[in-house]
Amino acid sequence: TEVMIDSLRRLGFLVEENWSANTIVVRWPDGLQNRGVVPADSADLWVANSGTTVRFLTALVSVSQGEYRLDGVPRMRERPIRDLLDALKQVGVDATSEVGDGCPPVVVRSTGWKSNEVRVRGDVSSQFLSGLMMASVAAWRGVFPHSVGGPDICEMRIRIDGPLVSKPYIDMTMEMMEDWNIECEWESESTIRVLGHWEGTPRYYAIEPDASAASYFWAAAAVTGGRVTVSGLNRKSLQGDVRFVDVLQQMGCRVEECDAGITVHGKPLRGVDVDMNDISDTVMTLGAVACFAEGPTTIRNVAHIRHKETDRIAALATELRKLGAEVEEREDGLTIAPRPLTGCPVDTYNDHRMAMSLALVGLKIPGVVIRNPGCVAKTYPGFWQDWESLRG
Repeated sequence: TEVMIDSLRRLGFLVEENWSANTIVVRWPDGLQNRGVVPADSADLWVANSGTTVRFLTALVSVSQGEYRLDGVPRMRERPIRDLLDALKQVGVDATSEVGDGCPPVVVRSTGWKSNEVRVRGDVSSQFLSGLMMASVAAWRGVFPHSVGGPDICEMRIRIDGPLVSKPYIDMTMEMMEDWNIECEWESESTIRVLGHWEGTPRYYAIEPDASAASYFWAAAAVTGGRVTVSGLNRKSLQGDVRFVDVLQQMGCRVEECDAGITVHGKPLRGVDVDMNDISDTVMTLGAVACFAEGPTTIRNVAHIRHKETDRIAALATELRKLGAEVEEREDGLTIAPRPLTGCPVDTYNDHRMAMSLALVGLKIPGVVIRNPGCVAKTYPGFWQDWESLRG
């Protein structure tokens, strides 16, 4: 969020954040209403290791007129973005990987989109598709109507090549766009249609609690046999990761839900065999829980998480083995067989989800030391304080 705010300011938007009130106000600068989609016609953006920021902003700046460069930390320079760049080239944008390896730094030179149809692969990151969905609306506010033939042409079709990972995130993007009165729909199993016009926007928008972060607390109940309630999330949530509680239920936990929140009651756990493609941000959470189940747990169809903040399959396998678990690693997942565990220092690979997941093991096994605990600040700066509150 901090990286996104900084980048939006560099692009000329006026952003006011109030962390004590948990509010952010974004405004367009006065006098630049005719500039196009982005106030600034050039910018050098630092995205650190925020995959969301680099993907969404690469798509955003591509619909404006100007030249923009996006770069980040060494790990960001290893994270693939070629599929998004290839898609933008189809609509007439000069979008390139600066060193030619399909990863950031990214340079975008654009005079707007020149086509109302684009194809993108969906097997590496759903955020390429989400970025194109949102940008396709903004395109109509820039030069697109003049380039293509006028405002009568006002719809975009995005076609998906191959399998789509993390589909619930696409559904979340679509539902959020509908909250903003933007017409967006699945035209077929592999095509999304977005209408490039809408009437008004909400002045206020409430952001749900983070379901991925909630998974650690539900898992804490599972590991310890305790009870944890996370308020503000229910089955109507936009976020697919709420379905992590279904996996815990398969493992033996009791799950209660109401409009106010979801409660998990820990019970004796059994291993499961589960396809986690749709809820892949919770793979490492489940990996930690699996260490305390009766029988092996197999996680499948998550090869794409090798391209996250770290290679999450390899990293999880390595650290669980240090603790004593038996782990079989595959290209698209792993199998974890519980064994007696022994506490030891574990590495986080500067990955916030590794740190929070391995903390689950420390709830039961003494001597677990989380190296580089500060990496949780990427998404959850107050995690360790909230974790301490679990002790009661």
